[in-house]
Amino acid sequence: MEEIMIALKNIQKELDEQKSEIRKSADKVTERVTQNINKILEEKFLKLQDQHDKLKEKVENQEKRIYFLEKQARQRNVVFFGIEEKESSYDNLQNNIVSFIKKYFNTDIELRDIQEVRRVGKKGDRPRPIIVIFSTLGIKINIMKNKGLLKDTQYYLKEDYPLQVLKKRRELLEQAKIEKEKGNDVRIKYDKLVILKSNNKRSLPTSPENTLTAECQSKNNTNTQAHKKNRTQKSNKPVQRSNSLSEGGIKPSMLNFLVNKNINNTTTEQKNDEKTSSI
Repeated sequence: MEEIMIALKNIQKELDEQKSEIRKSADKVTERVTQNINKILEEKFLKLQDQHDKLKEKVENQEKRIYFLEKQARQRNVVFFGIEEKESSYDNLQNNIVSFIKKYFNTDIELRDIQEVRRVGKKGDRPRPIIVIFSTLGIKINIMKNKGLLKDTQYYLKEDYPLQVLKKRRELLEQAKIEKEKGNDVRIKYDKLVILKSNNKRSLPTSPENTLTAECQSKNNTNTQAHKKNRTQKSNKPVQRSNSLSEGGIKPSMLNFLVNKNINNTTTEQKNDEKTSSI
């Protein structure tokens, strides 16, 4: 009976060892499968990432090209605002624009100088703006140079910017206000903010830092003025004249030099007298 129990225990022990080995082998297989799966997924992810980067670069290049083409397409455009909306046809609108430019800009312009005109936006109470495409860039430049002639009228004109540039210019307006508050003369040219010069005459916005700086400057100015005042008072004191000089007062530096020279001579004579007496 005991032998049977011992045999059963041995069998149970062997079964337990086999179970543990099976579990270990199963864990190893699972680990290897997981590593292989991760490796395959990582390779696929890298390929997808590479494709994504290439597509992103292509999209960016395409956006740049579209932006450049749109900029070139709008290069000869001018947007007119405030012109009454009374035209009944395209020809009528074109003739109105030619008459308007001749009247306010004193420019000899003809229908052949205009490539296209069109109103933009929804029709409402106010007249819609008119986009005018000129046949040459030179005509557009001359018109933009003389836009100040519309200063005292209800009309005005602007560049025809792409939507991206308009958005960028709105963002730059806030930055331009900050620079103007600092006293800088700024201009927005297309989609960039240009600081022309610094205007020191304008007062800076008040702040604790500016107040402390102003107090320090005033103290320095006061100390400087007091120092200058003391110097002028010292220079106004009467200067002793020497009989050996016929004209003019002796400068303080000359007085010091003479006094030091006399003292040195006196001490030298005293030393010589002492030596003589000792002999």
